[in-house]
Amino acid sequence: MRAQFVLQEIWIGLRRNLTMTISLVITVAIAMALLGTGLLLRTQVESSKGYWYDKIEVSIFLCAKTSSNTNCNKQDITPQQRAALEADLKKLPQVAKVEYESKEQAYARFKDRFASTPGFVQSAKSGDIPDSFRIRLKDPAQYKQVSQSVLGRDGIDQVINEQEILKKFFKILGGLQWAALMIALIQVVAAVLLVANTVRLSAFNRRRETGIMRLVGASNTYIQLPFIMEGAIAGLIGGLFSAFLLVGSKVLLIDRLAGNIGFASQLNWGTVLLVIIATICFGVLLCAFASFLTLRRYLRI
Repeated sequence: MRAQFVLQEIWIGLRRNLTMTISLVITVAIAMALLGTGLLLRTQVESSKGYWYDKIEVSIFLCAKTSSNTNCNKQDITPQQRAALEADLKKLPQVAKVEYESKEQAYARFKDRFASTPGFVQSAKSGDIPDSFRIRLKDPAQYKQVSQSVLGRDGIDQVINEQEILKKFFKILGGLQWAALMIALIQVVAAVLLVANTVRLSAFNRRRETGIMRLVGASNTYIQLPFIMEGAIAGLIGGLFSAFLLVGSKVLLIDRLAGNIGFASQLNWGTVLLVIIATICFGVLLCAFASFLTLRRYLRI
């Protein structure tokens, strides 16, 4: 009988404040979806960092007649200079592997990598990309030691560290992640305020019923339970809607981003499921706790 009464009071509260409840559900859904998207982006970025940083290469481009570097004097590197440079690179303790790539090999790799954009491929021709040495480091953090040991030598045009390029890229993704989390935080604050207003309005509309319950000896917990459950149910519904939004974020945003940019691996559905469960639980607890605090702080029932 008591359970039936509580459920009846919950239904009455949700029905009386229907517009407020709908607003709360939408706000919670958006907040939890943004929070979950931020967590998914973070997971994808961290897994990709671990994959790509282990495969970072240092590219040493050699002098060619087309080089803009004044040290090259518009001349190709000599075979003797190239052989001496390769031997010195292999002696460095930081170097794990040294591979030579000719102009022809570089152009073939360029055409293969950008085969999906024929206009971009046609803008270059064989010989535009100079010869280079591609160096795999034992520890990517030791790039500076390798760079300093070769910079300024005859026959070297420029040294490029792929880690610096990746850092800029992951910094952009990190910015997107934090933007999603900050917007989610704003939405969470809005949800808490909506919960407070909904609970206060519901308690005001039922002040006569709660007064009678107190007169007949009902405990504070029993009186407050319907209000807390109203917030929890609204949070649950919002969390379920956010689950659909998170699936959409995974398919339409993160998977496409991974495919276009070439992430190490796509985010698996197990991770998405864990994030969905976490955001639903957080939404329910947030609304329930906000309802509880509102009843203690603002209402005397």
